[in-house]
Amino acid sequence: MKQSMFPIRRALRIFSGTAVIFLSSCQVPTPQVAQPQMTYGGPFMLGVDVLASRGFDLIRGKRVGLITNHTSLTSRGERTRSAFQRGLGPNLVALYAPEHGIDGTVGAGIHVSTRRDNVTGLTVYSLYGPTRKPTPAMLAPIDVLVFDLQDIGCRSYTYISTMIVAMEAAAECGKQFVVLDRPNPLGGWRVEGPPLESKWKSFVGQIPVPYVHGMTAGELAMMACARGWVSRVPRLDVVKMQGWQRGMTWQDTGLRWHPTSPNIPHSLSPFYYVTTGILGGAAAVDIGIGTDEPFGYAGGAGVNPNALLAYCRSLNTPGVTFSPYSKDGFGGVRIHMNPRNTTNLTALDVLLLGEINRLTGGRTIARTTGSKLNLFNKVYGSESLYNDLRRGVPPHSITSRWQGWNSSFRSQRQRFLLYP
Repeated sequence: MKQSMFPIRRALRIFSGTAVIFLSSCQVPTPQVAQPQMTYGGPFMLGVDVLASRGFDLIRGKRVGLITNHTSLTSRGERTRSAFQRGLGPNLVALYAPEHGIDGTVGAGIHVSTRRDNVTGLTVYSLYGPTRKPTPAMLAPIDVLVFDLQDIGCRSYTYISTMIVAMEAAAECGKQFVVLDRPNPLGGWRVEGPPLESKWKSFVGQIPVPYVHGMTAGELAMMACARGWVSRVPRLDVVKMQGWQRGMTWQDTGLRWHPTSPNIPHSLSPFYYVTTGILGGAAAVDIGIGTDEPFGYAGGAGVNPNALLAYCRSLNTPGVTFSPYSKDGFGGVRIHMNPRNTTNLTALDVLLLGEINRLTGGRTIARTTGSKLNLFNKVYGSESLYNDLRRGVPPHSITSRWQGWNSSFRSQRQRFLLYP
């Protein structure tokens, strides 16, 4: 499929709460998405709030399946599945849960079981077990599949991967697909990190966007259809938020943060995840998993904390500061983050890894082998980081290679941005 063309068999509709935009054709160029100027004078509204305010008109009278979990809440804190059941009655017929399960308590990488939901009484089909893509049998009872999960804005988090494969399944089974949009907690301007090579496509990197893409789920869904990142294109409807702007932090929304997974407990956790998530894939390192600040540490076995602290303080990291720590034979720094920081956090991740590897005489990378190395490469998006560090390539040289591609991606994504 050419990236400049994609088939739309039905209308792509973008619901802004006050206007409906239709893009439709049998075969059209990549859509020039209308950018309505948002006049915001009321309360902040999530996609689910907008849909509910319209009386669920987009899906009313249809049999509905909902991809959902504990982060799927209205602005008032009601579970989306409860709001759907109240508004749709028996037409809400099935639920689907991603990694970590519908309650968000299952650990990373652990399979989730299909079970009955104790809130709605409906079957919760697992999308992180024997299959991660809804099967035809799972979709047989429904007419429309709705996606409502709170993502964290980083490519290596699996919720967007769930959305992508579910879109493909919906298209294959002739089902409508609806995205209820939510904020990107990293904001909408930050674009950072390496590209994803097709060889390393996986469930921790399903689409070729930068490690930090600065887009919402709805925007990514539209871009994936237009760029040929899904094997088949469903009828796609995106229900926009009202009142969100790209420069907003999570605190600006007025929403309460609900941990998206056990190691993302705070509204700032996505920033820390980006800062040490790549580092955390290496051997004999410490990023704070098991503490009250997961991903908030950067250390290694036998590392002198003062040496790493001196290095970190030599970097230009506006809005990010460091303090030393040592524990159980590991030494390093604790990271302190302002949500409005302007530091390239993905670059910082690689710089921290490179320095810890240097301080351990190359042992950090040399000991990263087997399945751990495989996952490390999948998270980064290629094997180049591992190979470069083994060869002694300076980390600054590694991160500088991203800049042209990041700039190109900013231009490519522009037509799909729904918010100012």
